[in-house]
Amino acid sequence: MARRREPNIFSLSFLDIMSCGFGAVILIFIVIDHASEIESSELSEELIAEVRKLEDEVKDGAENLVQIRNTMSQTDDEIITAESMAREIITEIRQIEREIQALNEDGASSDEDIEALKQELKELEKEAERLQGTVGGDELDGTALRQFVGEGNRQYLTGINVGGTHVLILMDASASMLHKTIVNAIRMSNMDKEAKLRSKKWQRAIRTTEWIMANLPPRSKFQLMTFNTTAEPVLPGTDGDWLTSIEREQTDAVLARLKDYEPRDGTSLHHPFAAVSKMAPMADNIFLIVDSLPTIGDEPQRRTAVPSRERVRLFLSALEELPEGIPVNVILFPMEGDPMATPHFWILSQLTGGSFITPSEDWP
Repeated sequence: MARRREPNIFSLSFLDIMSCGFGAVILIFIVIDHASEIESSELSEELIAEVRKLEDEVKDGAENLVQIRNTMSQTDDEIITAESMAREIITEIRQIEREIQALNEDGASSDEDIEALKQELKELEKEAERLQGTVGGDELDGTALRQFVGEGNRQYLTGINVGGTHVLILMDASASMLHKTIVNAIRMSNMDKEAKLRSKKWQRAIRTTEWIMANLPPRSKFQLMTFNTTAEPVLPGTDGDWLTSIEREQTDAVLARLKDYEPRDGTSLHHPFAAVSKMAPMADNIFLIVDSLPTIGDEPQRRTAVPSRERVRLFLSALEELPEGIPVNVILFPMEGDPMATPHFWILSQLTGGSFITPSEDWP
């Protein structure tokens, strides 16, 4: 009689089933964990994108706020200008009245002279009335012709004398003004015009020029010239002429042309220094906005790389074109790879009785 085999629950088939079950459970955990990682990564990217969007909106809002402030200050600028002119005319009127009174008391002048003075007095009174009509509110203080709004509220003691009756602004507009490093300046010089105009360094130079123009004396004359391989006034048709600082149409036209100017080519100081002697009358104060020693003389050169010693030679040669007795105020934006620029431009400012500054990147 055969023996009956008892069933074994730990047979090979049972173990196979259990292994498959455990494998399925592990697979489910792996899939669930991976899905959670993907979902977390997607959420992080969405949050980062939202943060960047908010940062852009804040930046745009700050820029719009500056533009609104500039727009609101335009009327105030015109009031300040009219106020200054009115004061000067009133002073002239009082002087002429004293002269007429003295002539009447002495009786030493002819009737024609007295009538001429009276006619001049009437014209000045009419001009004073016209200007007084443009001035509203209480008397305003300050001498700035334009309001300049920069980033933040930092104020600087620059030591620069912005005075003078004929102020000449020479602004470097070469390709090196696109960036503070040589490599990036070359790279940006191959970009389109819009990219060049957005260059941070070029925008700093424009703001510096605007700061100078905003602080000119009310009765001064000025001229703004850009230079690279040549030198020319920013406003076409004004070569050799002086512009009036209190005429807002002229200053606005100059700044508008400057903001549309495209930096290009190399740097030559021969041409801007030679243009100084052609101005009539000659300038009594010069502002030189520059970033490096010249790479070109009075004639174009084929070499792309100019060694430091050659740059110094070109600088000293250009100084021979500069008339004597005119203060040169140098505002230097140091360029990488040109260590000799700072000492030589400092010497230029000291020899001419001007000022020298290398401003921080948030000035003006």
